[in-house]
Amino acid sequence: MKIDLLLKNEGIEVVRELSKSEVSTIAKDVAIKLCLAFPEHNLNRLDLFNALSGIKMYYANLPKDFSGAKYILDNNSIYFNSSLHFENIPSTAMHECIHFIQHYNITQNFGLVNSSKDTALNEAAVQLMASEANMHPEVEVKYFDICLKTISPDFYPLECSLLNQIASFTGTYPLYNSVLFSNDIFKNTFITKFNKKVYSNIVKRLNSILNLENEINCYMEEMVNETKKKSIENLNKLINYKKQKIMAVFFQTQNYIMRTCFNYEFNTIRTLEDIHNFKNKLYEYKNIIGYNEDYLYYNDFYRSMMNLLVVKKEQIKASGEVNLLSNKSTSLILIDTRKNKLAFIKTFFRKIKELFKSEVSKDYINE
Repeated sequence: MKIDLLLKNEGIEVVRELSKSEVSTIAKDVAIKLCLAFPEHNLNRLDLFNALSGIKMYYANLPKDFSGAKYILDNNSIYFNSSLHFENIPSTAMHECIHFIQHYNITQNFGLVNSSKDTALNEAAVQLMASEANMHPEVEVKYFDICLKTISPDFYPLECSLLNQIASFTGTYPLYNSVLFSNDIFKNTFITKFNKKVYSNIVKRLNSILNLENEINCYMEEMVNETKKKSIENLNKLINYKKQKIMAVFFQTQNYIMRTCFNYEFNTIRTLEDIHNFKNKLYEYKNIIGYNEDYLYYNDFYRSMMNLLVVKKEQIKASGEVNLLSNKSTSLILIDTRKNKLAFIKTFFRKIKELFKSEVSKDYINE
C-alpha cells in the first residue's frame, strides 16, 4: 500500500512487469558494459549480473520530466517509459542500474550523496558513467543559450559539463569510485588538492542549477494545462527568467572552477616541465567548457595566466627548481645547484625578494 501511494505521488502508472528473460537481457548488457568501461574498479561481471537480475523492472507511464526510466529505492524497482522499444531499454537502464549499485554497496552514503545538497553532483557523476559505459559519442549541443561538447546531450548536460571540468583536475578514478562504492574518495581527493570551501561552493552551485531546471519543468507542465492567456504569459516570463538564471549560474560556476583550480595548480609549479604541462592543460581546457558569443572569461583568464607563466619561467631559469614546503604553504625554497657559496648567498636574498613579488602575482590571480 505504501508503494502504491509512492508511485501515485511520483506519477508512475504501471503497465506491466518485465519478464525474467527481459530482465536477464538488461542485466547482462549493463554488467558487461560496466566491466569493460571501468576495469580499474575491479567490478565482477557475474556478481553484477546476479545482483541486477534481482531488480524488479516494469513498463510504466511516466511523467514527462522523467528521463525515460526511474529507479525507486523503496521497492528496489526500475520503471521504464512504456513508449520505449525494448532494444533501447538496456542503454536507458544504465543510469538507473548504477543507482541500484550505489544502493547495493551502500554504507553511510548513497553514492556521492551525503545530504540532499549533493543530489546534483551524484546525478551528474552517474550520468557521466552511464554515457561512458554506453560509449556515447561526444556531440556539440546548445542548452539555455550555452554551447558545449558533451557525451550526455539529453540528460544533465550542464551539470555533466561542469563535473567533467572538475574531473580534469582530480581524474575520473576517485569520482567513479565514489559513485560505485559510496565512499568519500572523490570528496577527500578534491579537498586535499584544493580545499573544503571550494568543494562545498561547487556542490552548492551544481544543486542550484538542478533545482532551477526542475522549476522550469514544473512551469512547463503547468503551461500544458493552462488556458488563460495572461497565465500563459506569466509562466513564459518565469521560464525565461529561470533560463537566464541557469545561464548565469553555469558561467559563474565554470569561471569559479577555472579560476580556483588553475590558481592552486599554478602555485604548485616547480619545474620548467611543470610549466609546459600547465600551458598544455590550460590551452586544452577550452575544449571542455561551455560558451556563447558573449563569453570572454576564458580568453581573458588565459592571457593573464600566460603572462604569469612568463614570470614564473624566468624565475625558475634564474634561480633553479622550486621546492614547495607543503601543498598548503605559500612559502617557497628555491634550490640552487651552483657550488659557489658567495653566489648562493647573493642568490638567496634575491630569491626572497622574488618570493614577495610572486605573492603579489598570486593575490592578483586569486581576485
